[in-house]
Formats: sequence, C-alpha cells, structure tokens
Amino acid sequence: MAQPGDTQLRELEERMARSDPRFARGLGEGRPCRPWEYRHGPAWALLAVSLTMQVVGMLLPQGLLLAAGLVVAGMAAHLFVSPRGRRSGRRRPRLPVPPARRE
Repeated sequence: MAQPGDTQLRELEERMARSDPRFARGLGEGRPCRPWEYRHGPAWALLAVSLTMQVVGMLLPQGLLLAAGLVVAGMAAHLFVSPRGRRSGRRRPRLPVPPARRE
C-alpha cells in the first residue's frame, strides 16, 4: 500500500527531472552536479571576451570597440543574475479577472 506522501514525492521527482535532467540523473547516480542556476561558465567566458574588447579598445583608439565591450559586459552581468529561460517552473502572477456582468 502506498504511503500518503509517495505521490507528492513522485511528482516532485518528475518536476525536477523535467526542469533539469542533468541534475536529476546525477542525483540518481549519487554524484549530483550543480543545478543550472549555479552554472556560470558561459557568463565567465562572455565576461573575459568583454574585458579583452575593452582593453583592446583602450590601447587602440577605438571607441566603437570599447563601447561594444561595455555592452558585452552588461550581457555577461545579466547572465550572472537572471534566471535562464522559463525553466524555473514558476508561473508569473496574473491579475484577477473580474466576473462578467450579467444584464
């Protein structure tokens, strides 16, 4: 006979496998990897590229390259602090819909 919390645990496990399959697979094997929220590899690479662009833009008098480096740095900062995509499973709150008036 199934315990009362088994269905909730099964639903939680399925939701985790849908949102981050790599983390769920590692958790099942006993060696979990970092959840996707804490993987910042592409952000660090983009930050390194932006730093290179800024240094080259300052050494050579290239204002356009310097400005592009600043834009790329902003993109990298956005990758560090924002959730990637709609993978979080959270729904955005909606405004309540007023009931329809009957005449």
